[in-house]
Amino acid sequence: MAIDAWLLEGQVAAANPASQVVPAPAFRLYRWSRPTLSLGWHQRRLEPHWCDLARQGRLDLVRRPSGGRAVLHGGDLTYALVWPRPQGTRSAVYGRALVWLVEAFAAMGQPLLCGSQAASLQRSSCFATSTVADLVQANGAKRVGSAQLWRGGHLLQHGSIQLDPCPSLWREVFSGDPPELDPLPLAGEDLEQHLYRSAARWLPLLAERGHGGGDHDTPPPRVLPLGSAALAAIAPVLGRYRPTLSVSRDTSPELTMPRAT
Repeated sequence: MAIDAWLLEGQVAAANPASQVVPAPAFRLYRWSRPTLSLGWHQRRLEPHWCDLARQGRLDLVRRPSGGRAVLHGGDLTYALVWPRPQGTRSAVYGRALVWLVEAFAAMGQPLLCGSQAASLQRSSCFATSTVADLVQANGAKRVGSAQLWRGGHLLQHGSIQLDPCPSLWREVFSGDPPELDPLPLAGEDLEQHLYRSAARWLPLLAERGHGGGDHDTPPPRVLPLGSAALAAIAPVLGRYRPTLSVSRDTSPELTMPRAT
């Protein structure tokens, strides 16, 4: 989460007239080493049993810089897209930023559609509703949930691509069943490379630079590991994304976090 936020802040800094750096897009696709519940930046109230699960070491808690509700990671792939100054309404930007996923799943025989429900602040789980920011299967099961953070006209879009969520942990966390997802013909590294290739062909930020538009011979984008200078710059802000549990006067658990100064 800190890396994704740092990539976005880099776009904001590069857009400064005094900067000699040209804003450039970034795209990440990653997995989670432990079951983790990520909370949207403005999501302060927690379900009481989430705290119990965290204290028992059953799952970790992390704060996302982007918005939205809670997402259970571990049986998913997470993507992060940093897009300098996208044009259009936020709903249109969501649509353009999801084309690569729609194409990738269609190529696997799994058509996906945008959700049509209204956003709900009453639901604690991101996967409890399907809005224009989300992608669902024909049976209505939500496959991808996404959320955004805008800063200085630049976008960070996060998304969780559910693959094989653990049913028992999902029920413990959300008191309901996970989405009924169709099996995919690809898994592991093959699936990741398939998604990377689709991202390279279809992400609007790449198309605008002359590298997109459906060229099916496009190779996967280069992987650029973070250097020691970047990691040193990110380290001081890690605490922003480590939630601290507190208890309010009505004994409901709440998350507090240090704010940037």
